[in-house]
Amino acid sequence: MTTFAASTVLRDSLFFVVAFFLCIVLLMPDSQFPQLLFEHDGKQLMVLGAIILCTSCIVQILQRLAGEFISSRVVGTGVSVIIVINLLLVLHATAGMFSGLEKVAVILVCLFGMFKVLWQLAIQYWRYIPGLVSRVVLVGNGELVNEMRALISGSGGRFELRDVIECKPLLDASGRSLRVGSRDILQRAKEARADKVVVSLAERRGAFPLQDMLDCKLSGINVLDAQQFYELVNRKLMLEKITPSWFIFANGFRINGVRRFVKRLLDIVMSLAGLAVFAPFMPIVALAIKMESPGDVLFRQVRTGMGDRDFVIFKFRTMRHDAEKQSGAVWAQENDPRVTRLGNFLRRTRIDEIPQLFNVLMGDMSIVGPRPERPEFISTLKEKVPYYSERHFVKPGITGWAQVCYPYGASVEDALEKLRYDLYYIKNYSLLFDFIIIFKTVGVVINKMGR
Repeated sequence: MTTFAASTVLRDSLFFVVAFFLCIVLLMPDSQFPQLLFEHDGKQLMVLGAIILCTSCIVQILQRLAGEFISSRVVGTGVSVIIVINLLLVLHATAGMFSGLEKVAVILVCLFGMFKVLWQLAIQYWRYIPGLVSRVVLVGNGELVNEMRALISGSGGRFELRDVIECKPLLDASGRSLRVGSRDILQRAKEARADKVVVSLAERRGAFPLQDMLDCKLSGINVLDAQQFYELVNRKLMLEKITPSWFIFANGFRINGVRRFVKRLLDIVMSLAGLAVFAPFMPIVALAIKMESPGDVLFRQVRTGMGDRDFVIFKFRTMRHDAEKQSGAVWAQENDPRVTRLGNFLRRTRIDEIPQLFNVLMGDMSIVGPRPERPEFISTLKEKVPYYSERHFVKPGITGWAQVCYPYGASVEDALEKLRYDLYYIKNYSLLFDFIIIFKTVGVVINKMGR
């Protein structure tokens, strides 16, 4: 419920800000309105905003507790607007509040309600908005087609399966391919009004419909192979079907000198800003750690970074000081019994990772990147996980795409799954992607705090 309330307040605050600026535009001809922002009426505007946001949040929480359906959210918005208007009328009549702001208040409340209703309708009917749902035709054979079927059905409605065209291998007695372009695939794709044709051939020899795919491509239909479609749907890589040549010829994996320089500059600015913000609280955290259990406040551990170079990572200690005295190096697990009560809180809120900002300043880490692993596990992971070394072509990060998309990992299988996300990040790196990951990290922290 805490997570729901926090996300509701953030979303409604955005609606209110947009409504407020639109209100300014609509009332700009009124020469007195801009003065309201700098005079005493600015306080009343803040009160007005608080009333709108609090009322909307309370109504939504009550609806959630009552088990409301999505369709009733529009009704809830209408109810909250009516309540706000009545509250404003009562305050205006009894306390004389909002005098001179009557027009502003009415327009602001109506715009806020309108934006909320449009958002709620978009959530409910987004599948009917042209361009938001991709129509897919599968062309293939074997188990790979079934995997793509499951992928589409689990896409949350973003993709719609329109047709499945089976392509069986056709060979002559000498083993040469007999398949020629039949043009049937293009016709069926047009009948299905397909946006994408996904080639899912478990057996390609004698089965790949070259002419058909060329016809689809030149007709404006997006032609993808199974690996590309898997990446598009899941935002991670299908490592089982990837060959070394795929890495060579695939788009992406371009973190050149300019991008590295800009990323490094951003890391320095953000780490300095983070240390400035958290500096007053770090001694408090250190004192709490010291009071709960004996041992050092900071936890130091060797990790492997960019170029397979080892470095020492800093964290606030969250485990007992003798956590690995008997067992040696072992995977950390979720709900690990070695973690102290305070350490559990520090981990959930990511406070334990604040000292890693010093690692960022020293150049060993970045704000965003794959999480650095311990060298004791690296050799095993390189043997069992394909392409594991490729994640070391970028600096490790405090947060990353794998961290915000996948739960806590404590095994080789988890390392493989997280590698899918790490390599997707490296392939599609951009500054915008970094900011998306940072914002998602904030959401993950808020969600864990609400548990």
